[in-house]
Parts: sequence; structure tokens; C-alpha cells
Amino acid sequence: MREPGCSTWCFFDRDLPAAIEELCARTNTIEIFADAAHDILGRNPLPVPDDDVTLSVHAPTADINIASCRETVRNASIGLIAGVCQRAAEMGASHVVVHPGFFPWPEQEQESLSALLRSLDDLAVIQEQTGMNIAVENMGSWEMCHFRDPGLLPELSGRGLSFCLDVGHAFLNGVLDDFLSRGSPCAVHIHDNRGKTDDHLAPGMGSIDFPRVFRHISRGIPWILEVTDRAMVDRGLLALANPGAMNGQGIEDIEDNPCHSPVPRESREVPPKFSCIYK
Repeated sequence: MREPGCSTWCFFDRDLPAAIEELCARTNTIEIFADAAHDILGRNPLPVPDDDVTLSVHAPTADINIASCRETVRNASIGLIAGVCQRAAEMGASHVVVHPGFFPWPEQEQESLSALLRSLDDLAVIQEQTGMNIAVENMGSWEMCHFRDPGLLPELSGRGLSFCLDVGHAFLNGVLDDFLSRGSPCAVHIHDNRGKTDDHLAPGMGSIDFPRVFRHISRGIPWILEVTDRAMVDRGLLALANPGAMNGQGIEDIEDNPCHSPVPRESREVPPKFSCIYK
């Protein structure tokens, strides 16, 4: 059974080495959100994990749109992802998560979808060239986003691409059960919400029935906690490590159970799990 992990997103106010150090004190499974201060294309030392660390990379989401109707923007976005995949391969990552893009105007939806399908062809080539597994993530409730329901799954599988199931996004769109029954994700992004906005709360703080969700998700793939507030990291990882203890009542019940009390970080002896090199 794989240890639940966490995205570096919650430590965007720190540089990448510091964020990784914080997460290594909590888990051996880390996803680098390669944007802003955690960009891996030259501005940060390249993390190289020890053998006991599972590392993945989330491609940038800013200044990028692989479904752009402007071919120059689409090509630039694909080029950026190619660079991210090459760097991810160099650090031994298991996969790279990619957003499917968006259409800014309703009148452009079909043209944008055609652009996305061309980009999926390009991603399949990048995957073959770099040896890096590419997983496209389902999106939240913004109407401009592609891949809000499982309809894109055949296009992915037909090209040999994977997908990353974002539980919170699927719940917002009312299609969580559809994804759980139809999809076979290579990784899962886990966060909670109350069905209205993409809050990225720790499991048990919103309305998602996680004990039921967990019964449908393999523990052999990375479970990545994706919260924006570092105060939610420990409680979120605790919920993922003890999914049966939630009983649909929320994370507070786990925290009150002395059998599942987390070990204070300051009392843990954490050996270095990463070295950093510049390339």
C-alpha cells in the first residue's frame, strides 16, 4: 500500500527545496506543482529523490493553454510541457499531470476542442520521446474548462495517455460516481469542498463522502492531497492514512482518536530524502 502524498502547492510561499524539506517530514510521496516559485525549468535546483520517495510533477497552469484556438499559444504551451516532461524524467518522476485547457468564449468551444485533440496527439509523442507518463486532469466547474465529465476518457486511452482523477473537481460537476465507475486513473488528487466552489479543503471538511470514494480507488496509485493552506496538510494526510476511521463524520473524529494521533513533526527523525543539483 502506497503512502498518501501531498502537493507542494501549499508551500508556494517558500522556495522548492524548502517546500520539499517540509513535505519530506510528513510523507514519502510528493507532487511538485511546477509553477511560480516551484518552477523546475531552470530557476530551481533539480530535486533528485532517494529510492524510497515517489515523485510526480504537475505541469504549470499559468500562461499556458493546450486548447488555445491561437496556434502560436497552443504550440508554445506544448513546448513548455515537453520541457517539463524532460526535466521530470531527469528527476525520476512517475508521471506529469497536465490541465486540458479552456475556451475563453462560448462560441469557440468546438474550435478549442479540436485544438485540444491536436494537443493530445502532441502529448502522446512527448510521452514516447521522454518516457514520461502524462496524465490529463479533469477540471472543476468553470464552464470554460474542457474535461469536466468522463467524455474525454476515450480520447486519452486511444492515444495511450493516462488521466489524473481530481475528486474535488468531479464532485463539483456532479460526475464523481461516473468517474469512479468508468475511469482507471494513474493518480488521484484529493481535496474536499461543499459542492459550490473549488475550496481545496482537507478531506472531512466539506461534503464529499470520502470513505465511499476511498473504497473505489486503488491504493497502488499515488493519492495526492491538494490543499492550498499548509494548516490543512497534517489533518489531510491523517485522513488519507486512516480512511476507515473517518466513518463519514469528518476528520475531527480521527484527531480525537488516540490510536490515530499523528507524530509531532518536531519529534520525528527524518533522514534526507532529496539531493538538489543544478542543470
